[in-house]
Amino acid sequence: MTAEIVRQAWQTFSTRDRDRIAAVFTPDAEWLAPAGNATARALDITHHMIGREQIADFLAVDFPRLFTSDIAITFRGFHTAGDTVIVEETMTATLADGSHYANDYCLVFEVHNGLIRRVREYLDTARGASQLHAVAPLPK
Repeated sequence: MTAEIVRQAWQTFSTRDRDRIAAVFTPDAEWLAPAGNATARALDITHHMIGREQIADFLAVDFPRLFTSDIAITFRGFHTAGDTVIVEETMTATLADGSHYANDYCLVFEVHNGLIRRVREYLDTARGASQLHAVAPLPK
């Protein structure tokens, strides 16, 4: 059941509907990515989002400013242990400058009472930086 909550959340993220996205997170949810990662630098945002509103803004408003089209997620695995789901994936997209982006991610979701409480995001930061070097920072 926990893995299904996370799978459904990914479908919700793709809608870019801020209110629907916020509804899958606890009010005090956190999303942590590596400090100084290229996406945060390009968007001039924090790598540690706190609260479902800030996370929903990132997914619905900020994310599409950088990853503008052809966004595709290829899931490599969903691994569940209790209320924790580990997702292995590859994301590809067209960037704001028209170039291609591709990177591998591992995300650790912690679920509480049917909602996502915490996400820890891991990625190849060097690969991300090499692909995003020309687009940092984007205007808001």
